[in-house]
Amino acid sequence: MSELKGKKISFIGGGNMAQALISGLLGRGIKPNDITVADPSQNIRDVLKSQKINTVDPTGTTDTNNPQIAAKTADVIVLAVKPQVMDKVVADFADVLDRQLVISVAAGLSTDSLSKMLGGYQNIVRAMPNTPAMIQKGATGLYANDSISETDKQLAATLMAASGLVSWVEQEEQLHAVTAVSGSAPAYFFYMIESMIEAGVEQGLDRKQAAALAMQTALGAAQMAITSGEAPAELRRKVTSPNGTTQAAIESLQQDDFAGIIKKAMQACYTRSEQISQELAD
Repeated sequence: MSELKGKKISFIGGGNMAQALISGLLGRGIKPNDITVADPSQNIRDVLKSQKINTVDPTGTTDTNNPQIAAKTADVIVLAVKPQVMDKVVADFADVLDRQLVISVAAGLSTDSLSKMLGGYQNIVRAMPNTPAMIQKGATGLYANDSISETDKQLAATLMAASGLVSWVEQEEQLHAVTAVSGSAPAYFFYMIESMIEAGVEQGLDRKQAAALAMQTALGAAQMAITSGEAPAELRRKVTSPNGTTQAAIESLQQDDFAGIIKKAMQACYTRSEQISQELAD
């Protein structure tokens, strides 16, 4: 976190993703008074104030509530509002940008589109996080154009790493794949866990027991894949005894083209990500 030490960080929008990032930053030793959040919700501002974080009401009429204050005094500005309202939100402070690093976590909104909203401002990094960032177990894809300095790239990576893993992509279009592989992917795993619980109940377990076993197994399998140093395919092979119960289950999945189903779902996600990006650009 040395890159962020003493830096002023302003969040435009204080919803779940912003709060996840803020929680990670606080957990890594960033001082609350170095963070400012502009959000119209009184409830959100009250939650943040209880953590000693500076807040701004962008709908207020006083000088201290002017969102330009949050932007002008910042070293880093994190745009954490819905892409559909981004144009209106950034209009309140675009003219005070001159040196700040802007990080956008708005899904589907390209850096070119955002730059136009900001009057041609170029110092933008785009991030595609996922919801496990809320427990500092997230995975975030990052993209920066050629105008971003190495110092600012490191600054962006450090900030997003407060909520989990970060990975840079070379082409902005690759963020569609990031969306398919990690951005939307927690829902895939939740769906699988959900289905396993239902199957366990049908096979005679009570729901609480089936849920505990399925969720712990998902956690353990993921941790093994991360720490073992072996490819998932090899881990699968090792646990699949010839003619055993696991082999029977795997063969059933293969017969139903489980891999094809996953690929088809991820392609649908990728395609929709492209469509949303185009819609926001129009």
